[in-house]
Amino acid sequence: MLVKRAGLYVALFLFLTVQAAMAQDVTLTSRDGRVELNGTLLGFDGEFYRIETLYGELTVDGSGVLCDGPGCPNLDDYVAELSISGSATMGAVLMPALIEGFALRNDYIPTRQVEDKTHFSYTLTDAQTKKRAAVFRFRVTNTNEGFADLLANEADMVMALREIRPDEQLRAEEAGMGDLTGENRSRVLALDAVVPIVAPNNPVRDISPVDLAQAYAGKITNWSDLGGPDAPITLHGPALGTGLGQAIEDEVIAPMGLQLSPNIVRHDRGVELAMAVTSDAFALGVASFAEIGNAEALTLTGPCGRALRATRRSIKTEDYPLTAPMFVYLPARRLPKIAREFLAFTRGPTAQIVIRRAGFVDQAPEEIPVDEQGNRLANAIAAAGPEVSLNELQRMTATLAPMTRLTTSFRFEAGSVRLDAQSRSNVQQVARALEQGRYDARRLLFVGFSDGDGPAEINKGIALQRADAVRRAIVEAAETADLDQLALDIDAFGEAMPMACDGSAWGRQANRRVEVWVR
Repeated sequence: MLVKRAGLYVALFLFLTVQAAMAQDVTLTSRDGRVELNGTLLGFDGEFYRIETLYGELTVDGSGVLCDGPGCPNLDDYVAELSISGSATMGAVLMPALIEGFALRNDYIPTRQVEDKTHFSYTLTDAQTKKRAAVFRFRVTNTNEGFADLLANEADMVMALREIRPDEQLRAEEAGMGDLTGENRSRVLALDAVVPIVAPNNPVRDISPVDLAQAYAGKITNWSDLGGPDAPITLHGPALGTGLGQAIEDEVIAPMGLQLSPNIVRHDRGVELAMAVTSDAFALGVASFAEIGNAEALTLTGPCGRALRATRRSIKTEDYPLTAPMFVYLPARRLPKIAREFLAFTRGPTAQIVIRRAGFVDQAPEEIPVDEQGNRLANAIAAAGPEVSLNELQRMTATLAPMTRLTTSFRFEAGSVRLDAQSRSNVQQVARALEQGRYDARRLLFVGFSDGDGPAEINKGIALQRADAVRRAIVEAAETADLDQLALDIDAFGEAMPMACDGSAWGRQANRRVEVWVR
């Protein structure tokens, strides 16, 4: 009996010893031997260790310590690793194109290896030394899964076709990942849009956002109610867990206070959705602008007669109201140096060309002369109400006609003075341009516009405040810019030049904006 009990104690001791060794898999010791840290290695970026200790998660400079234990990385042949999870739309084309562009520019050889339907990786090998430099591992599913992987500490970066939800943001903060809505925690890689589509042989060519919402809520079920033939509408949409599927709910359905119809044919891939709509004359779909394929995109119309079609330029300026930014979200921890270099590359001019060639809308600012902006000034005169005076219209024309408009625009969250996610990214974009001296010896005019809901003078005042808020945000972000080399002015014309009809929430949102004009 004593022998059995002794054997049990020995086994238990060995088990606990092994478990402790597994939990405390590294020991970091200062080079003078005076400080020692034991913990679980969570990551190493080539410069800093990230370990879980009795004192919580710590980041330690690798140059000042020696590492001992089974979890220590190979410092001589260190290979950076980055796990990326989320949107299949971004993971299928956009991110691979950017990684290959980054590799080409930095003399790496990219090798793609497909594991299964949702997993693949890119290995970057130094073209000179032939040593592996990094492995980018992808899990492509949907935006929901991407945030779930991040919260489970199974991803370093999330690809998302929507903004982070409040509950996801709260859980990320509780997990020590920081505020994922901050300027260093989220960024817009490229632009996309929610676009209603039909088959090429369907006679309907436009639809109002109200009718689109009612169709997807099951309130409109026949094409005759939309100016088409007497035939039932077959609805197609992206899978519910996808960022695009949630964007449809947020931007189309929710503003109308409706619920999605249960009779929607769901598709995991946008390409499959577009193909299904193309082959069915009575199908109505909502797809990504980059994945329309051979389907016919419908123009959005309103009761006031204005029409907005999804084009590269209208998406870039956010004049098209259903623009959908493509985000990456990053937790508040250091990434490997090569990963930081990749993220810096995605903001540069070479990456904007890659994005455009991949079929998405880039963010490189372009200048649009007045004569290439359609009938904006003429429409402004036609739409002017009794509260917008002729003198104000003449002042607007005299101010803007000699200038060009930047494709970079700014909009605010509903009922808030906080810039929306895309506009926060635009602030950084314009700030970098100022730091690079791109607009030296020129004048930038931030022009505020409003919707027509309320007194015109009050709306004009609010629009001016928003223009000033944008200017101040850019000045604050452009820390190294020599602002004496250019003029940064503000003006406002309130409701004088609407982009859409004020009769709907999406129309009012499109009209509340700050544009940037240059001379």
